[in-house]
Amino acid sequence: MQFNRKFLGHLYMVLFLVYLLVPLAVMSGAAFNASKLPTVIPWKGFTDQWFIALYNDNRIWIAVRNTIVVALAVVVIAVPVGTAGAILVNSISGRVRAILYGMMVAPILVPGVVIGISTLLFWHQFSVGSGLHLSVLGQVSYIASFVMLLVLARLQSFDQGLEEAALDLGASHGQVMRRILLPHLYPALGAGAAISFFQSIENFNVTLFTRGGADTLTVYVFSKVRSGITPTINALALLLILVTLVLAVIYEVNRRRKARIEAAREAEGRRAEDAELVAS
Repeated sequence: MQFNRKFLGHLYMVLFLVYLLVPLAVMSGAAFNASKLPTVIPWKGFTDQWFIALYNDNRIWIAVRNTIVVALAVVVIAVPVGTAGAILVNSISGRVRAILYGMMVAPILVPGVVIGISTLLFWHQFSVGSGLHLSVLGQVSYIASFVMLLVLARLQSFDQGLEEAALDLGASHGQVMRRILLPHLYPALGAGAAISFFQSIENFNVTLFTRGGADTLTVYVFSKVRSGITPTINALALLLILVTLVLAVIYEVNRRRKARIEAAREAEGRRAEDAELVAS
């Protein structure tokens, strides 16, 4: 019985990985197929022409640049807004907290099409035209909620007594924020920035209604699907996958390095304690 359970667990893991990775492998393989259609069947020979076409496609690189600029702007705005919202929700209690929490989480549940149209109509009342700046504002309106949830979860493990002790010792509220609260929130802030960045990159509905005449990556791919997609998109997707893998490897190597340093410090501290006990 235990063997069957272990076997089924491994089988499920293998099938799950196959389900995730096979579409990516097929998509990547199409980038090297000489066929003009994004497919690996039939295989018409190995080629690098789609990467060359990608390199020479100025429109797609403009779309990539716009996407990155919008994503960075969203991070710069959404992280402080979401953090402030989390601190506010965490500082109050009772029915007011529940109402405020519901209002701040609500944008996550609203369809992107509604957010895009609402953003366009709202800012039109103030004579603000469409463009990438409006895409940033529209995306921040719901991405900040993700940041708020992450920071709020981190705040649950924060000891409020540290703030009170610092204030009693003469620290200002700004010093408490910079030296006590923010260092505790750094992991959540980093995760919120990463989620904001990638949520912005993959956003389509809000951007489609607010971008004006500018292109972003998702809108560009959508336009190519309508007019006739080529394996150039597969080449771009493969490059994005490789960049993601490189970043993941860098993060993991850095995490393990920090873990080794922390383990070495703890071991050194234990040796120092043992030495003091022996000396005493």
